[in-house]
Amino acid sequence: MPDMSFGSLAVVEEWLEAANHGDGFRLEQLTHEEIEILGPRGHGRTDRRILSEWLTRAGFSAVPLRWFCGADGTVVVEQDARWVDVATGVEQGRARVASQFLVEEARVAKYVRHDKGLGPALAASGLRDTDEVIERETP
Repeated sequence: MPDMSFGSLAVVEEWLEAANHGDGFRLEQLTHEEIEILGPRGHGRTDRRILSEWLTRAGFSAVPLRWFCGADGTVVVEQDARWVDVATGVEQGRARVASQFLVEEARVAKYVRHDKGLGPALAASGLRDTDEVIERETP
């Protein structure tokens, strides 16, 4: 389990890296036992193992473009997202999205995907342009 002083931004960065690499074990370590997920196909709470299994077979990866961080554990990341067929590697789609996270006790407790981009994600999270993290320290 990550150190409590790890920092929300660092937790999200490592969580996204684990998701991009299909590292289900590490993803589970960085996720609360039960995570709230909201997205274009619905919302609810689920066990972190189900999230991990889904992400490792979904063919989803995303390149972070911009990072925003609040004092309450809220992080928003604008991303260039890509979906591929995991069997063939053929790209199925690409979009600019934003992901909203809530980090509690050094683990992701909530994940929201905003397909309409950064503006709606910032509005929903209560963050503003002034919360953008320009320079980040690598953990």
